[in-house]
This record gives sequence, C-alpha cells and structure tokens, in this order.
Amino acid sequence: MKVVILCGGEGTRLREETEYKPKPMVTVGGLPILWHIMKIYSHFGFNEFVLCLGYRGEMIKQFFLSRELMSNDITIRLNDREHDIVHREKDDDDWTITFAETGLKSQTGSRIKRIEKYIGSDNFLATYGDAVSNIDIKDEIAFHRKKGALATLAGVHPHSKFGLVSAEKNGMVEKFVEKPVLYDYVNGGFYVFRRDIFDYLDADESCVLETGPFTALSEKRQLAMYRHEGFWHSMDTYKDYLELNKMCDEEKTPWKMWK
Repeated sequence: MKVVILCGGEGTRLREETEYKPKPMVTVGGLPILWHIMKIYSHFGFNEFVLCLGYRGEMIKQFFLSRELMSNDITIRLNDREHDIVHREKDDDDWTITFAETGLKSQTGSRIKRIEKYIGSDNFLATYGDAVSNIDIKDEIAFHRKKGALATLAGVHPHSKFGLVSAEKNGMVEKFVEKPVLYDYVNGGFYVFRRDIFDYLDADESCVLETGPFTALSEKRQLAMYRHEGFWHSMDTYKDYLELNKMCDEEKTPWKMWK
C-alpha cells in the first residue's frame, strides 16, 4: 500500500523557517519533519511513497538524492566516477520514492488527484507533511476496513494555543492550565483512502480535499474517523517548531516508534 504525502505548501505561518525551504524540509532534531513522517510509516512496513511536490520541491528531491553521499564515507576517483565507493556503515531506509510535481499553487485535493496514475492498488494512505504522531497505522487500516468507508481520517486532540483559565464569580482565578489538550477532535490527517476517492477530486488547482470532497463523503456516510487518543503534534508555527525540537533535545519523542 502506497503512502501519499502532501509536501507542496509554503508554510506561511512558519515564515522564519520556510522563506527559503518547503515546510516538510524544516528540521526536527536535525532531520526534516518529512523524514520523521516517512519513518513512522516505514515502522509499520509501508515503504513506498509518493511525495506531492510544490513550493521549492527541488529541495526535497535534492535531500533524498544526495542523502546517501552526505551521510556515509565515500571514496572517489576523479577520472573514473563510475567506480565511486560508498562505505555504508548502517542499513539505509529501504524506501521507494516517487517525486510528483503537483503544482505551485495547487490545493490538497488537486495534488492527490494529480498523482492518481501512481496508485495501482484499491487502497492507499495519505497525510500532511507537517505533523508527527504515534498513531497505530495498521490498527487504523483495520478500523477503516471494518467500517467499509471510502475514506478514514485520524481524529486527534490538539493542544490549545492558549492557557485555560477558570475563575470564581469574584474574579479570582481558581485554576490555570497552560495549553491543555483539547477535548474535541480535529482532523489530524493520517488518512486511509479507497481508490474511489479520486472520483470526488478534481485536478483543478482549486480543489480542496477537506471541503467539497469531505462534505460530500460525510453526507453519503462514507467518511469515518479513527479516534487516536495518543500523541499528535503539528508544526504550524515557529512555536511548534521550537517545541518539537525541544522534545528531541530532551529525548521525549513519542512519535519515534522505530527506535
């Protein structure tokens, strides 16, 4: 089953890091968040990826094309480059990656529609290139199949961007919780799709997956939500970037299930 990752957005709310690079290439613990997302899927045995490129997509291509040379010792002979030697000290990730140019301004639905030709199976996985989680992908797939839905999304509990304050009638604060986990669910990505999803999408760059297509699916009772009660963290702002990197510094990284 292939994994489609949306990598084309500019990340305007993370301008400190995305002015010269695509959002999925912003580093967490020294490596792009995109790499972390791919490791999550690889942990569950999914190693075939389709990356939907857009803004500065060439940087994503370059990262993977040069990764082997940049992360290992090499021996080269300048007048005989056909016999370069890469001294691999560890097993490389066994990934097959398709880099798909899906447009600079394309919306999410359009990007997925434009990679239809690369999906040969009845089902595929998809997610955004800016959020990590310890979600059990295989359990979600089992849930998806049990429900018989055309599409399944991961419902997650985000942290509030604000502190929660509870005060007495006299105005005195009785409780203050800094950025609590919210009770309600939000769409956390980590989708499971039947191939029929393409019938609801359009290659026109204005097609937004989360509006028209999902509205139509929900009206037909074909959109399911897998409740994920564990860790999920997006990287929408510079503060999110700092928080994720702090977690790496403190070695508190629940999404690194492969370790």
